[in-house]
Amino acid sequence: MLSNTFRGKMMEKLKKQLIDRKQLPKYQAIIDQAWAKQWGVFSEPSFNNAEHVIKYLGQYTHRIAISNHRLKNIDNNSVSFYYKDNRDNGKNKPITLPGVEFLRRFCMHILPKRFVKIRYYGILSNRYRKKTILLRVIKPDRPKETVQQRMKRLTGFDIYQCPFCKKGQMHTIEELPRIRSPEKFLQAKL
Repeated sequence: MLSNTFRGKMMEKLKKQLIDRKQLPKYQAIIDQAWAKQWGVFSEPSFNNAEHVIKYLGQYTHRIAISNHRLKNIDNNSVSFYYKDNRDNGKNKPITLPGVEFLRRFCMHILPKRFVKIRYYGILSNRYRKKTILLRVIKPDRPKETVQQRMKRLTGFDIYQCPFCKKGQMHTIEELPRIRSPEKFLQAKL
């Protein structure tokens, strides 16, 4: 289902771009070939908790490509700066690049049209990041609640209450295994 949805959205955007540039007839055969193929979309959950994801994405939404304190020397032909070598326990090491290569790498960090960096001031600024993360992470001491208890607290709906008599409690007797989707089942039959 995800593959079909992604293919549809991607091809729709591509066709719109080609129509706007009046180049659709030129690429129509390639588009038809792409539609005929099955697409595979790879998607998996993140490896760490939400704090790790926020820290990772924060590097892209809040920072610039290179800050002044990392620049070591600039002359007519080259730029020297410090970089973090993650293969060597995150040590800062100097590197010198030709000016053109430095600009090429720098330009890779320029945001596309209509994208903006997020800037926060005051309590949400980077200066207070550790303190605000602690405020978000520290939760009041309350007993751990089950899914049923959380649903009842948030929605007022008891998911285990009998929908007919509204008095009895439903209990899990057996979990049914997941079945194949109809599309894959039909392809297997053919």
